[in-house]
Amino acid sequence: MLVRIVRMTFKAGARADFLRNFEENKLAIRNSPGCHHLELWEDEHDKNIFLTYSHWETEEALNQYRDSELFKTVWSFTKALFAAKPVAFSSKKLQEVKP
Repeated sequence: MLVRIVRMTFKAGARADFLRNFEENKLAIRNSPGCHHLELWEDEHDKNIFLTYSHWETEEALNQYRDSELFKTVWSFTKALFAAKPVAFSSKKLQEVKP
């Protein structure tokens, strides 16, 4: 399982546009082949910073999504709203510690 986190900083005033676009596309993203989980997070102190947290079956599944028309449409809209370059990284969970 691949965990993907993308941190995005938006221009002042772009928050509503981003949230509307995410709302319109979240189910299509989540239902992309190989996507097992999708969350949207908001920074605790800066309301213009959001993160997406997603689980992908494999890196290949993530790359197929990134090559899709859905991603190209969503990402082209989203990146026009950025105030700073997004930061993205992929990781594999090694352990989950439970009580």
